[in-house]
Amino acid sequence: MSGYNCRFCNEKLIDTFVDLGITPLSNSFLTQNLLKKKENVFPLHVYVCRNCLLVQLPEFETPENIFRDYAYFSSYSETWLEHVRNYVNYMIDRFEFNKNNLVVEIASNDGYLLKYFVGKGIPVLGIEPAANVAKIAEQNGVPTLVKFFNTKTAFGLSQEDKKADLIIGNNVLAHVPNVNDFVDGMKILLKPGGVITMEFPHILKLIQFNQFDTIYHEHFSYLSLFVVQKIFSSHNLTIFDVEEIETHGGSIRIFVKHSKNKSFQIENRVLELLEKEKKFGLNDLAKYTQFAKDVIEAKERIRKFFLATKKDGKKVVCYGAAAKGNTLLNYCQIGTDFIEYIVDKNIHKQGMFLPGSHIPIKDPKEIKKTKPDYVVILPWNLKDEIMKQIQYIREWGGKFVIPIPEVKIL
Repeated sequence: MSGYNCRFCNEKLIDTFVDLGITPLSNSFLTQNLLKKKENVFPLHVYVCRNCLLVQLPEFETPENIFRDYAYFSSYSETWLEHVRNYVNYMIDRFEFNKNNLVVEIASNDGYLLKYFVGKGIPVLGIEPAANVAKIAEQNGVPTLVKFFNTKTAFGLSQEDKKADLIIGNNVLAHVPNVNDFVDGMKILLKPGGVITMEFPHILKLIQFNQFDTIYHEHFSYLSLFVVQKIFSSHNLTIFDVEEIETHGGSIRIFVKHSKNKSFQIENRVLELLEKEKKFGLNDLAKYTQFAKDVIEAKERIRKFFLATKKDGKKVVCYGAAAKGNTLLNYCQIGTDFIEYIVDKNIHKQGMFLPGSHIPIKDPKEIKKTKPDYVVILPWNLKDEIMKQIQYIREWGGKFVIPIPEVKIL
């Protein structure tokens, strides 16, 4: 027995989804002077609740310590910016938002999304706990409140007459340990006729494509429509539409209203996706508990590739100092003995070192200088964008490697 309770229904957690060992926080990059100091490490042991089937990582570290000074900036990915530009146009067309509405984004990062609403003359407010990231948003003309979102924050905004016509939460629902307080906060902040949209990676895809590297301490929950519907319904909020989208290896976008709001009917897509999840086995505890075996097999395949390249004297580097990459490298025990360096476009990461593996992070220009035999793309969800950016590695016979779901050499 784990000694932890489910964050939604409070049931004791006794069933393991996967145990990825003891690792540092995946975004806790190191400066040179910290390399010889002992790193803080935490269990990366994920459970599934046998009562409600919510897959979750207990709160081994607080959100305050994880997100106060954050190294992830959404604006560095062109693929992601195109995704949110399309989203903004779609939402304006579908729900006719205009200058008389207020759009609030929770975990608004550097204003990557809200700036497109600003460009359309629609009032916005970002809520972002990382002060360093929020500062960039303000510089980009996106008003941003530096706070964690919860019922207290929601009450404060509603008392200031800042209730929202649209609340956006992209890849944030999985990041909150107190999911009931968070969802209740959205209910408080949402106008009676308003809409919530949330996007989050779909656990169906995580299991189907063995995306174990998307598990890290920042992600407290791993979500299905089946479970999320239960959570929102318990707070008198109704999911009235859902879309399957390609981001982050396969996500879903839900559309939510107050249960009393009769303006939006429940679309067939909700029932269709629930049925798809049921057929896949997401209503069955056994589907979750067998995942750990698949992950061990994936680890063996990844280590086999790196051992073979080392034996052959090949030069291997990685592209993308992404959180998922840190989970993969630390779990598979791949460090500087296999990888010379990693590159990343994010200037805030360059010159630093990966947590755990201590691999140095460099500018992508380094690839042209050293001409590696293999470039392993750790943020595999952006592989098309990255391969296009550095296709010049073909000039010297360089090859790309995609590690998930199978090791593929391209």
